[in-house]
Amino acid sequence: MAHLLQVGAGSGGMPVLDLLLGDPRITHVTLIEPDLYKPHNVERHLFPDTDVGESKANLARRWIKDRRPDVVVDLLQCDLMDPPRQAEIGRAVATADIGVCAADNEPAKYHWDGLMRQHRKPWTLGEVLSGGIGGFVHWFYPGGPCYGCVAGYLQRTVTVEPTRAVDYSQPGAALAETRIPASKAAIHTIASFHALVTLGLLEKGAHYSPGFTTLLITLERVPEVFEEAYRSYRFSIPRASGCLICRPPSPDGPDASSPEQLDVALDEALARLGDA
Repeated sequence: MAHLLQVGAGSGGMPVLDLLLGDPRITHVTLIEPDLYKPHNVERHLFPDTDVGESKANLARRWIKDRRPDVVVDLLQCDLMDPPRQAEIGRAVATADIGVCAADNEPAKYHWDGLMRQHRKPWTLGEVLSGGIGGFVHWFYPGGPCYGCVAGYLQRTVTVEPTRAVDYSQPGAALAETRIPASKAAIHTIASFHALVTLGLLEKGAHYSPGFTTLLITLERVPEVFEEAYRSYRFSIPRASGCLICRPPSPDGPDASSPEQLDVALDEALARLGDA
């Protein structure tokens, strides 16, 4: 029997969760999600427009219970990085068997990686590229490369042209970064691969070896970005030399998973990502 810990119940998180619930081994779900379901979410979400205004966490619990009444559901309706809730989140991580990240911002992904690494838990991440032209699925296990190593490597080796369109996920917000929303079909395609990788990791644990650290799936041909649609690329990404997050502990210094070291490592990883 397995305890699944997931952050995010958005348009990408819910289809992953829905697919994972088909596995009877998952009997306990803890979900971290602070947001309300808003009108601009409806087009790409599983929830109907009649649910607008309710919390995504409560809607997700209802969704789970409708399909698996036997599953224990715990909700943490807070931001993953909310300082007053870190002890509570840490306890959830400590009791989980596997983690699923469906967060959509870089600081949250690094923070999640630090939490999972600190408690030595395996986890997975799915990412849909702007406009739904493709997406990534990553899996992580204690002793392997951290999210910082993977993200830094991909920033240096995979180029995706920036787009210039309104970001419908933040209506009325400043356009510091603009993105074309992915279609529901593209989101669900990447979510399906994300669920398959998660189930493989859940089943085999440390013995899981799909032949990649990261899977890139192209869904559209985009000149100078992806030459072919519906093609997969596999990346086996090692630890970055000198990474403060996942380097082996030094007998002469603090543990790399200590809160102080993780704060420093996060700052350095984000700086590297920006410079990549």
